[in-house]
Amino acid sequence: MEETPLTNFNNEITDTDKIKDAVFFSVIFLAIIWAIFLMDDVLGYHLKSHGLRPRSVEGLKGIFTIHFLHGDLKHIAQNSLAFLVLNSFLFYFYRPIALKVFLFLFFLPGMVLWLWARPDNHIGASMLIFGEAAFLFTSGIIRKDGRMMRVSLVVALYYGSLIWYVFPIDPTISWEGHLSGLLTGVVLALWLRNQGPQRIPFQWELEPDEDELVADVPSDEQAVPVGSQDSTAHANRVVVHYEYVEKKPDTAKKPLSGSDSEKTERVEP
Repeated sequence: MEETPLTNFNNEITDTDKIKDAVFFSVIFLAIIWAIFLMDDVLGYHLKSHGLRPRSVEGLKGIFTIHFLHGDLKHIAQNSLAFLVLNSFLFYFYRPIALKVFLFLFFLPGMVLWLWARPDNHIGASMLIFGEAAFLFTSGIIRKDGRMMRVSLVVALYYGSLIWYVFPIDPTISWEGHLSGLLTGVVLALWLRNQGPQRIPFQWELEPDEDELVADVPSDEQAVPVGSQDSTAHANRVVVHYEYVEKKPDTAKKPLSGSDSEKTERVEP
């Protein structure tokens, strides 16, 4: 029995290959993050001081470095698991536009953060995570596709509680970065709603072709000769001929004589 793909694009490759590609990209990115964290935490390179510092020329480099820097082991562990799941979802279910979305989420939220956040050292990949979560949830809703809406539901169930961290509930957390990533993800979902996987319309939603509206009625010239291979099938055909006769107007109706209980009507031609 032929396997039904989970996605409706680029069916030349299998679902297994799509999953491998999505996970592979996510693991490579996480490997870079962990390598930089070990260099900073174990070897003492003090790289985390090179985060994003809003409204300062020196802090502009943080637009490129913020996602790779983390404060401690708990910080990087939490971000790693969330990034692995959400980024794999992005590159699997939205494969045709996944790289474009990832690059926009990599740079744009940092630019927004640099413009308005409090003057501090902002680090962590959570801004990228919030952007991907917002894109996956919003995009699945507005596309109205059953499979993409299931992705939105999974994101809402497992990562819906992240919404609280876009508010200033903890001074040690860059809620500005979370909010910048979330807003960027929503905008990208709206902007790219006509790109990537789309809803498959039902059959009754499709307009029939003109050729399908014309009945195939054989004419006398197309009669099948007796004894041919199609003669049996032709003999089983039922052809209904309709003759349209102009309806004559009814004349006055006169009741017949007789008792009231046995009265009938006769229509005179």
